[in-house]
Amino acid sequence: MAETIEKTTQINMLYDFYQPLLTAKQDLYMRLYYGDDYSLGEIAQLQHVSRQAVYDNLQRTVKTLQRYEQQLHLYQYFRQRSQLLQNLQKQIAQKYAADDDLKAVVEELMKLE
Repeated sequence: MAETIEKTTQINMLYDFYQPLLTAKQDLYMRLYYGDDYSLGEIAQLQHVSRQAVYDNLQRTVKTLQRYEQQLHLYQYFRQRSQLLQNLQKQIAQKYAADDDLKAVVEELMKLE
């Protein structure tokens, strides 16, 4: 599974948002492959299945995560909110550079992200 860094990051984010909706096997394979950086062969050996079975399961799981996102849009909302907070921080830094109280509020907002 040769994915770009951007695609892998997106899959990890979708997993973070929708992990509770996955089956135990889907969760395990995703955690091992994307989180713990196990190879397909290592997962296959641990689970006593073929590498193809692991690959197929991961592909189906990624499609499931993408389907959840199409329906619920949690990742999209997160990205939009993050961008709005970054824009707000830039505007405040530029316009109100001398206002330490306002800068402290913005720093607190950024910690929520």
